[in-house]
Amino acid sequence: MKYSKLVETYQQLDQTQATLEKTDILAELFKESDEDLEHVVLLALGRIYPEWMEPEIGVSSQTMIDVIHQATGRGKDEIEEVWKEKGDLGFAAEEMVKNKTQQKLMSKTLTVEMVVDRLRKVAEMDKEGLSQSVNQDKKKKEIADLISNAEPVEARYITRTVLNHLRLGIGEGTVRDALDEAFFNGEHSEDIQRAYDFTNDFSRVAKACQEGLEEVNSLDIELFRPIKSMLAKKVDTIEEGFDTVGKPAAIDYKYDGMRAQIHVKDGDVKVFTRRLEDVTKQFPDVVKAVEENVKSENCIIDSEIVGYNPEDGSTIPFQRLSKRIKRKYDIQKLKKEIPVEVRPFDLIYDEESLLNQPYRERWEKLNNSIEEEEKILRSVDHEETSEEEKVQEMQQKSLSDGHEGIMMKSLDAEYKPGSRVGYMVKLKPVMETLDLAIIGAKWSEGRRSGWLGRLYLGCYDEENDEYLEVGRMATGLTDKQFQEITEKLKPLITKEEGRKVEVRPEVIVEAEYEEIQKSPEYTSGYALRFPRMKQFREDKDEADSLEKVKGLYEDQK
Repeated sequence: MKYSKLVETYQQLDQTQATLEKTDILAELFKESDEDLEHVVLLALGRIYPEWMEPEIGVSSQTMIDVIHQATGRGKDEIEEVWKEKGDLGFAAEEMVKNKTQQKLMSKTLTVEMVVDRLRKVAEMDKEGLSQSVNQDKKKKEIADLISNAEPVEARYITRTVLNHLRLGIGEGTVRDALDEAFFNGEHSEDIQRAYDFTNDFSRVAKACQEGLEEVNSLDIELFRPIKSMLAKKVDTIEEGFDTVGKPAAIDYKYDGMRAQIHVKDGDVKVFTRRLEDVTKQFPDVVKAVEENVKSENCIIDSEIVGYNPEDGSTIPFQRLSKRIKRKYDIQKLKKEIPVEVRPFDLIYDEESLLNQPYRERWEKLNNSIEEEEKILRSVDHEETSEEEKVQEMQQKSLSDGHEGIMMKSLDAEYKPGSRVGYMVKLKPVMETLDLAIIGAKWSEGRRSGWLGRLYLGCYDEENDEYLEVGRMATGLTDKQFQEITEKLKPLITKEEGRKVEVRPEVIVEAEYEEIQKSPEYTSGYALRFPRMKQFREDKDEADSLEKVKGLYEDQK
């Protein structure tokens, strides 16, 4: 398939906000994709690999400016000016290709296969062991060659794909329904969803759809291919928790650790995060713990990896543990500085899939499959009860031990990958909100270009008469809120640098958050975890103080 055909579809999708219309557009594309369907499905989601696979293109916006300059001969300042004006580097690439100063003697017509192969080649370069500068130069050359062969509008979408900024409003549900419409007349979305839950790979599911329903239903869990973790709903009271999961319920501690899906295949171990990243190399101690304490040779364990202080054994917050997740070097040193304990809480595969078995059976099998060893591997703190007093007791003990709260789980429920279906809920203490000033922001890209998006939140340091950063808020805002925030902040801009702006601290928002952590990254020394806007505080002209942030931090300890 010519890449231009896919780009035509991108443009159609860009021009509608209606989900049903997007589904129809994609279904027509999928019908016509033939042998390119596997690539087309991924590109529709802005990916070149399934979500769980490791290689990333690894090119920043600034590097992409160099690429566009190299491919078109246009000046970097000119590229940045269009980027700033449009809020989308894709539009800047399109404009530069329209007016490029250098022409190739022989240009190629781009195909879907050609684009995917080239971008995968770029993604794989990180494995070649080259120096960073040589690696980046090779990446630039390969992508610049694509851009120089592209038509202007093709350059727009190649740039967006490289930067993971496609933003067509296409989610996994839309792709699922489009495949259903294309191949099964809209009658088998549940089968397709099940296949995707088990494989996390729409390219594979799409190929199965081409071959028929029997092939779709044959797809199943595979070891070393992570599935999405079952997610918990949040409840505010124990009574609400029991209403959701039923009585009696399993009550587990909720740890401030890293959700980890641990796969064992013929004795070999791999560790995946909740985001499906392979972090096996970063956690050799987890691998060893599983090798020595898990009896099953082929299983998938859902667990929490909890960091602790090697001096006194006390648990440490996730923020410190997170240093180990992305680290590619000094692993042995970090392993000693931030040791971890594996806390399994579910068994979803043991020589065969256990997804359809009730939790009480999965829990029993889990405990029969492990040998507990303190500070190495042991199952989560767990009780089964119908009594609110017992749950409250566990919650208080969890909090006093430095954990986040509790989980309440249905003993009769199956395991639903990626879903918040009410089979388990989390009960955490309600944190007092903070009134904070917006002290900076970033111009958005893609569909929200022209709006100020990521917000930098500040508290007031009374001693030094200045605002200090305490959090960044980027999710959970509606289009209407983005528009309102932009209108309020634009007149207050005092400095611009690329997409980032600084603003006078005159807009105050009430922020909710999950907890406060110490952080050297922020000028206040503290960071709000998962801040979200509750409302504007039109009645306030000054943010809460740094002292209040410190006090709330101490109160939650």
